[in-house]
Amino acid sequence: MKIALGCDHGGYTLKEKIKAYLQESGLEFTDFGTMSTDSVDYPDYALAVAEAVAEGKYDRGILVCGTGIGIGIAANKVPGIRAALCNDTFSARASREHNDANILTLGERVVGPGLALDIVKIWLETEFAGGRHQRRIEKIREIEQKYSGRQ
Repeated sequence: MKIALGCDHGGYTLKEKIKAYLQESGLEFTDFGTMSTDSVDYPDYALAVAEAVAEGKYDRGILVCGTGIGIGIAANKVPGIRAALCNDTFSARASREHNDANILTLGERVVGPGLALDIVKIWLETEFAGGRHQRRIEKIREIEQKYSGRQ
């Protein structure tokens, strides 16, 4: 599994902890930045990771900002992306099993590092359940197609 990893300044410290976890776990990843706590704009990093996942260059992505909200909103603007904000392990599992989420978003100012790493682990290990959930994913794709090109 190849993972695209990104953050803004508000998520830098947690991203670095996630990066260390991915390295220790032997998982392949690319860090799309940012590389410090200097102020940056989260949509830039959300777009880079979301495009890489949507294009199939990476299997999944993980994005971190202060709350996990803004970076997820930006990522979800890319067709084919299903970014899920998870603040607990139940949501992490359900976002994969039911929604086939391909990007996990986290908030450094919301979730402590221990819980965040548990969320990442469960999210990466959980597979999409398919079945009745596949029909719902197809309906999401239909919504994307209906509104593609509109502003």
